[in-house]
Amino acid sequence: MDAETIHRDAVIIDAVAPLLDKKRYLDSYIAGGVTCVAPSVAGGMTTAAEVLKTIGGWMHVIKSRTDLQLVEKASDIEAAKRDGRTGIMFHFQGTGPFGTDLDLVEAFQALGVRMVQLTYNRKDYVGDGCEEAFDGGLSRFGKNLVRRLNENRIIVDCTHTGYKTTMEALSLTTRPAVFSHSNSAAIFPSKRNIEDDQAKAAAATGGLVGITAVPWFIVPANGGEARPSLDDLIAHLDHFVSLVGIDHVGLGLDYWWATPPFADLDTVMEDWEKAVSEGSYTPEVYPRPPHYQPPEIDTPEMLLGLTNGLVRRGYKENDIRKILGLNWLRVFREVWGE
Repeated sequence: MDAETIHRDAVIIDAVAPLLDKKRYLDSYIAGGVTCVAPSVAGGMTTAAEVLKTIGGWMHVIKSRTDLQLVEKASDIEAAKRDGRTGIMFHFQGTGPFGTDLDLVEAFQALGVRMVQLTYNRKDYVGDGCEEAFDGGLSRFGKNLVRRLNENRIIVDCTHTGYKTTMEALSLTTRPAVFSHSNSAAIFPSKRNIEDDQAKAAAATGGLVGITAVPWFIVPANGGEARPSLDDLIAHLDHFVSLVGIDHVGLGLDYWWATPPFADLDTVMEDWEKAVSEGSYTPEVYPRPPHYQPPEIDTPEMLLGLTNGLVRRGYKENDIRKILGLNWLRVFREVWGE
């Protein structure tokens, strides 16, 4: 079967989409054939009030369009594919909205939040981010939060989080946990990428690793622009497939509205400088822009390019379908239920 047919028929899930802070890019994902996409409705320091406003905005958009569907269980994604709609799944990139109130887990679960990332680079009430010099592991609150997320069938996401903190979370969780958008430190040793034993620990829970198209985490910038090829990105995918198996790898491409071609260079630089000044980024891990996604998948509407790349790489049709979305769908079903 050719790549175009596989892509058209597959369930395609991009589990990380901060680009959708700008909802005008929704149609780019739809044009790219995406069945379910996960906007980041919270960042590391986002407050509960800010998240309520963001979720309210999304609810209004979903209700106003017949081609969208809120995703709360696995069967919602299957229904979206069958009916020609696009599923929207809410994802937190950080636990700031909870503060130290565990009862807010139930509140946000009721509003549709289905995956929560433990930290965003920095230390928070849960534990240490991947950019901290010291990683003390999960706090007492963090352990209780992991348990509460499990109880409420919300996926534990270990991306952007320190090594010890992730390993403790992965040993504690009773449901599949993930690295929603992380590449391999064995291929490129960025502090934002993950070690082999982290990937193995996530797979052992029944979870997966979602590869990311963020150029900073595919190849080194070497003091200049990062311009990875699609083959550079697929090399990370190949590594995880050989390490943990075809059933434990998916997509968390992490398209971001402040990178080209979605923003001009002046805007990109302003956002980078702000993130560095606030301590969310360090220049060692997030080098000075500009950087560019692999040209074959520069924007979400070009995602057929990824399927073409997987076919060229020799992946079989069933394995391509798993990578594009079926592995995520399995994790969703195991955590959320039917």
